Amino acid sequence: MTFSDLQLSEGVLRAISDAGYTTPTPIQTQAIPAILMGRDLVGCAQTGTGKTAGFTLPMIDILDAGRAKARMPRSLILEPTRELAAQVAEAFDTYGKYHTLNHALVIGGESMADQLRILDKGVDVLIATPGRLLDVFDRGRLLLNDVRILVIDEADRMLDMGFIPDVERIISLVSRNRQTLLFSATMPPAIRRLADAFLSNPKEITVARPSSPAETVDQALVVLAEDGGRGGTSLHGEKRAALRRLIDLEEPRNALIFCNRKRDVGVVQRSLVRHGYGADMLHGDMVQSARMDVLERFKRGEVRLLVCSDVAARGLDIEDLSHVFNFDVPINAEDYVHRIGRTGRAGRAGRSVTIAMPEDGALINDIENLIGRAIAVITVDGIETGELERQPVRGRRRRGSRSTRAAETAAPPSSASRAKPSAAARPKAPPQQPRSRPQPRQRAEPERPVIGMGEHVPAFMLRDVKLGKKSG
Repeated sequence: MTFSDLQLSEGVLRAISDAGYTTPTPIQTQAIPAILMGRDLVGCAQTGTGKTAGFTLPMIDILDAGRAKARMPRSLILEPTRELAAQVAEAFDTYGKYHTLNHALVIGGESMADQLRILDKGVDVLIATPGRLLDVFDRGRLLLNDVRILVIDEADRMLDMGFIPDVERIISLVSRNRQTLLFSATMPPAIRRLADAFLSNPKEITVARPSSPAETVDQALVVLAEDGGRGGTSLHGEKRAALRRLIDLEEPRNALIFCNRKRDVGVVQRSLVRHGYGADMLHGDMVQSARMDVLERFKRGEVRLLVCSDVAARGLDIEDLSHVFNFDVPINAEDYVHRIGRTGRAGRAGRSVTIAMPEDGALINDIENLIGRAIAVITVDGIETGELERQPVRGRRRRGSRSTRAAETAAPPSSASRAKPSAAARPKAPPQQPRSRPQPRQRAEPERPVIGMGEHVPAFMLRDVKLGKKSG
């Protein structure tokens, strides 16, 4: 099948040909005809399958007839991050260059005054993040009752970021006479409930098994030894040394390096630069202009290694990315799928390497259960390796977990608490009495039974009441 078989207009087909595409992806083949027919749609597909073109191409044709009024967009696309919103805007520039549609970005980190001026002129396509959109709406500078097409993109990411209440409010502001398109890489129960509540008899499309990485990604796992054979070197230092060794051996053309915590992004990036590696960083605390500048330089090949948080794990289309390194095993198994989905896109080969510690075994189990396959464990010359603890050790806390960080900031135990008596000398705790909870004080029973008031009885109800004589 070719794009010309999908009943797209001549202008859209010319733009697709100019971009170098000839064959639609499976989700485009199924989604585009349904959208052109005006049906609601739920699309579930792994990253890198062409979801963005799957809704932008038919939207251009649908919106070609008609023009927008001031402050009343004709369509709305919700994105969880600024980078994804900017990427969708680029798609409209690419595929809509032979049409006269205009679009606007309403996202954080940019001048609101500039965005309001564009809205005042009227836009056919509004691409927005939920927070900034509601901010503009609450200022009275936007009306949504003329929206005819609503797209909720990366819905599971919206859920992860806590945007679902905002999304539900936005849907309530949009005209009921609308076409709703919901796209998600995974379909957790909360997203299923959202689709059931707000979509009308949608066509459902599932391309590949949900939460499965592309088959073109070669996945590998390196498990570091507990001490790495480095004596007093810190654990974080061992991981940085292992990362550098992997980069030397893998020789990536370009690579994303994912860390779980934003503070570690800067540490790893500075370490790579000190050792002579060209690296930059990307995380959510950077201002939008800096984030976009870093991405552009990375896409142009001016930066070979980009150390990032999970802000770069969803939807970013970086052409022909050769490698993904997981400096940390992601806490959420689905984040693993999204991270490695940045490589191996559009049928190209990709490579992912994850650095793990023995206590990461439970997280690796979750990932392997999700993707339905084992990740190959490799040994590397120059890296002291160990084995995963596949069964979680009871009472052991993961490094970097919330409980561990809380314990690090807590007051140190007293010497008395550190010196524990032997098992024989310790008195047994009374049955059914948890050590961590003090037992509630026993209340004295009231002299009079009171019904229906629970344990607390107001004092005035316990007083004797003298009844007066009834007047004749």
